Amino acid sequence: MPRTADGIAAALSPARRMEFYRELGTAQLDQAEAVLRRWWCEAMLDADPEGDRLTAAALDGTLPLASVSSVLARRQARGLPVD
Repeated sequence: MPRTADGIAAALSPARRMEFYRELGTAQLDQAEAVLRRWWCEAMLDADPEGDRLTAAALDGTLPLASVSSVLARRQARGLPVD
C-alpha cells in the first residue's frame, strides 16, 4: 500500500476515509506526517486478513511484544525504512 494520502484513503472504508481526511485536513503542518503514519497503520490493519485478530490480541493484552531495538534491527536487515 502506498504511503500517500490517496493510498491510505483507498484502503479505508468510506466512513473511515472521511475520518482520515477530516483529521489530516485539520492537522497542523508539523503534525501531518504523524497523522499519515497512524492512518497508514490503520489501513494496513484493515487490509490484513489477520487484522481483527491482531487488534483483539492487542486489546486483550495477549499480543506478543518486541523491543523497539529488535524491530528496528529486523527492518534494517530487510532494507526497510527505520525513521
